[in-house]
Formats: sequence, C-alpha cells, structure tokens
Amino acid sequence: MLKYPIGIQTFSKIIEENYLYADKTALVFMLAKDGGYYFLSRPRRFGKSLLLTTLKSYFEGRKELFEGLAISKLEKDWTVHPVLHIDLNAANYIDVEALQSILSYQLGYFEKTYGPRQEGRSLSERFMDVIRHAYEQTGQQVVILVDEYDKPLLQAIGNTALQDDYRKILKSFYGVAKTMDNYIRLAFFTGVTKFSKVSVFSDLNNLKDISLDRRYNEICGITEREIRETMDEGVGEMADYHGITKEECYEKLKKQYDGYHFSNSEVGIYNPFSLLRAIDAQDFGDYWFETGTPTFLVETMKRNNYDLEQLTRENVTADLLGSLDSIDTNPIPLIYQSGYLTIKSYDPRFMTYRLGFPNEEVERGFTRFLFRYYTPSSQIRDNFLRDFVLEVEAGQPEKFMKRLETLFAGQDYQLAGDAELYFHNAVSLIFKMVGFYTETERHTSDGRMDMVVQTADYIYLFEFKLDKSVNEALEQIEMKQYAAPFANDPRKLYKIGVNFSSETRRVEGWKVV
Repeated sequence: MLKYPIGIQTFSKIIEENYLYADKTALVFMLAKDGGYYFLSRPRRFGKSLLLTTLKSYFEGRKELFEGLAISKLEKDWTVHPVLHIDLNAANYIDVEALQSILSYQLGYFEKTYGPRQEGRSLSERFMDVIRHAYEQTGQQVVILVDEYDKPLLQAIGNTALQDDYRKILKSFYGVAKTMDNYIRLAFFTGVTKFSKVSVFSDLNNLKDISLDRRYNEICGITEREIRETMDEGVGEMADYHGITKEECYEKLKKQYDGYHFSNSEVGIYNPFSLLRAIDAQDFGDYWFETGTPTFLVETMKRNNYDLEQLTRENVTADLLGSLDSIDTNPIPLIYQSGYLTIKSYDPRFMTYRLGFPNEEVERGFTRFLFRYYTPSSQIRDNFLRDFVLEVEAGQPEKFMKRLETLFAGQDYQLAGDAELYFHNAVSLIFKMVGFYTETERHTSDGRMDMVVQTADYIYLFEFKLDKSVNEALEQIEMKQYAAPFANDPRKLYKIGVNFSSETRRVEGWKVV
C-alpha cells in the first residue's frame, strides 16, 4: 500500500518508514558539491523543510538513506560535516523576547555537543563560538541550515517597530556566517519572502539567491513526471473511485494543483501538500487553504488600494519579484512569494514576467478569502450566494440587484481608501464567488466596460459610477457601444447601471435595461 508523507518534513523518516519520495537528490548534490551560501524562497507547505533535512542527512554522511537515489551514483566520499540546523518555523513571535528565546534554545542544543555556553555572551557571539568549536572538534567545515528565516518578520508585518527590532537581531545573527567564512562549507537559508535592501541579509552579500534560477525550478514541489513515476498507482485508484479514466484524473489534478513556475522554465510544479492530500483522500479538495490564511496579505492589499483585477495582469521584473522593499506601495512581491500568484510567461525582450493564479485551488481559495474582507460580511447569510446564483442563472437582474443593494446597506464595515475601487473590488468578488465567467474592465475598441458576467443563457453588462447617476452609467454603455461585441450572440443581454455613494457607503441607485 502506498504511503504518502503528508506533513512529514524529515527526509530520514520518509526513507526509513518507506513513504513515497520524489527524488531531488541530484539537485541536492549540485548544491552540495559547489558549497557556498544560498537562499531559496518558496511558498509555505512547499517542501522547504524536507529539502533542508535532505541536505542535513547528506552532510551527516548517512549514505544508507540514499541507496537507490540519484545521489548514490554521484557521491563517492560521503564526508561527514557538523550540521547546525536552525528551524524558526514552529514558534509564535509575539515580541523580541520570544525570538531571542528560540534562538537561545537552539544554540543551547548545539552547545551541548560542541562546547559549553559562556554566560554574558550575545546570541551572535555564541553562534560564532559554536561554529568555531564544531570545526575545531571535527576537523571539517560546518554546514548551516536555516529553515523559515523570515517567520518572525512575517508575523510582525504591520508592526513596523517590532519588525525593525526583529530585523536588527536577525541581521546580526545571520551576519555571523559571513565573518566565519573559513569555517563554513555551506550555508542555506529558506523562507517564504525575501527582504533585501533593508534586509537581514544585507551583511551577507555573498548570498546566492536561487529562487528564480531555472536550474532549481524543480527543487521543491512535485512535477507531473514525478507523479507518474511514484504515484501512478494512487492516481489510478483515485480515477476508479470517481468513475473517470486515469488520464482524466491526471488532467483534473493538473488543473487543481499544478501551475507553479519559479523561473522561465516550462515545467510546471504541483503544490506537494495539496497533491498528496488529494491522492491519499481520493478527493479534489482545497487543502492548502486549510493550513493557513493570508490575513497579512489582504491587509497589505487594502492599505495600498490594490485593484484585484490586476492580479492576473501584472507584468513585473525579476528585481521586483525578489524583494519586499516596495511592500508599502506594491503588494505584488508579497503575494507572489507567498504562493498566491506565479509566473505565467516571460518576455525576454523586456525581461519581465507576467503573473497569474497558478491553479484552480489557489484562485478559488484566495477569492473566497478576499470575499470576507471586501464585503460587509455580517450581511451575508448562508443562503445569500445560493439565491444570488439562482437569480443570475434565471435572468432575474432586478432580484439579484436588490440583493446586492441590501448587502451594502449594512453600516458595520469600514470603507477605507478609494471608495469606487473598494466597491468595484467587492462586486467583482461576489461574481467570482458564484463561479461564473467574469471579466472586469473589459477592453473594447472605444473604451472599457466595468464588468461582463456571462452565463449559459444571459449576458450582463455593468457600468459602475461613484457619486453620479445610474443614467450616466447607462449612457456610457450606449455611447461606448459596449454591447457591440455581443451583437450576434443568441443569449439575452442586460445592461445595468449602478451608482455607489461614498458618503452613505451604499448602492444609491441602479437600473436595468
């Protein structure tokens, strides 16, 4: 029976207990033979911890764990190195003391092996001592592995003072690796994000960022080739359970969980956590969103008055993707690095990447999450979306517009920033939630319409105004000939003008023609 390593992040346990393993050891060998200092950014639950424990087992010389894997044919010496593995993932960093405590605890563990702790020394000084003692005692250079280096910084987003305090501590701590270069064989840092110009790594200027390196596109996550090599039996069982062919099951898994690209490579990467959960449970669920909610992302987007429709239209440079320096004015790097957007294409002429949602799981899950933050949620009852869907499908615009009007009649939410954009974002999310094909600001030959919603039998053209009138909205639809592209479409077409009041924060009027 196939055993899926769901939530298991330790390489030795996966091998010793016969769990499935997608062989990444050729890439591990590539990193190890060159040595040096590396940084890798990947979304949460994407296999970063497993990668580090694989490196740990390799540098500890545990040859028996790698029998039959690619690295067993590449490595001949299996030299044993002292490994300092620092994991910042499993902690709640509520204040400076919490960060200092976890670093002190992990140093204490190393000090039991490589030398006594000297009282009165700073965390950085203790780290230097551990590295030097480990080298002197073993005669081999040290390997430093830091998992989720940025966890404290992410937890402090929105709290500038605390984040600055964390940055100072971590900058000094990680900077030790640069000063102890003669003692270090390899240093590898992983995290979700990269804080650069004001970074904890600003002193570590010899750090090689491989996050967008084509050669390491597949180092975390799972490719379709690896699924077919290691999980084909499980996919077959899943297909039988759902009454579809195996190839149909592969196609559905691809739409649901594939689509991540971390370079200009054409090879797509599957979210490993969701994929394994799906095949194990034989159910196409949204598993990644069960493990965490991106609250800090939404707060950043709202603070920047971000237009949600730009999520699938962004064109950015590699420099922007690799940094969070612009987070106060542009949330895109944070959204990309957190895994809610991915690279869809690359333009070599201008050296820019076009971003978009990687797959259906992320688009659906992120939209649902945003929905709660961009709408007056206490007004949404269990039957709101159901009734809304039925009315849109039935061609009843008066009914669903009254429902929309009622939704925004609530006074229990705060409207911040650009009022028109806020309203536009909220309405767009509502239609996304009901699962229809939705376009906003669709370009035409003479301008752009705000929103088009299409069902099997109906087309709805929306034009939104702020503090104006519904007649102005309808006049724009006619003047700009927004209905022209659908002139030969047999479906019934409705034109809907909507006015939103920034003063009352309500739909002040609407009209359907």
